[in-house]
Amino acid sequence: MVEATQTLYHALGDDVGIRSVVDDFYRRVLADPHLSPYFASVDMTALRRHQVAFLSAATGGPKQYSGRTLSDAHAQLGVTGDAFERVVTHLVASLDACGVDAESTSQVVSALAPLRSDIVTSD
Repeated sequence: MVEATQTLYHALGDDVGIRSVVDDFYRRVLADPHLSPYFASVDMTALRRHQVAFLSAATGGPKQYSGRTLSDAHAQLGVTGDAFERVVTHLVASLDACGVDAESTSQVVSALAPLRSDIVTSD
């Protein structure tokens, strides 16, 4: 369990840990034939940078996220509920592969649940 004085950001391994999770995550997502089409014309270097900033800010880290809102970023993609669930599954696998403890992983997944309505636009 993450101690009250320790942020989730620290539990994820600070910037280095979050970068590792993001890199592993996108390797998995891009290898998934159901998800890779969503990223066909995406600048993955920029997306990784935005994702690191987003996760850092969302978990109590020092980076500030200044990208588009999630609803704006996903509005034209037609993301399905199944695709969202696949992404969460890959994220959990990446967190596990990077040595993040189960409690911290659970906190990350819990933080994602309310974002579903901003991301899923097609079911």
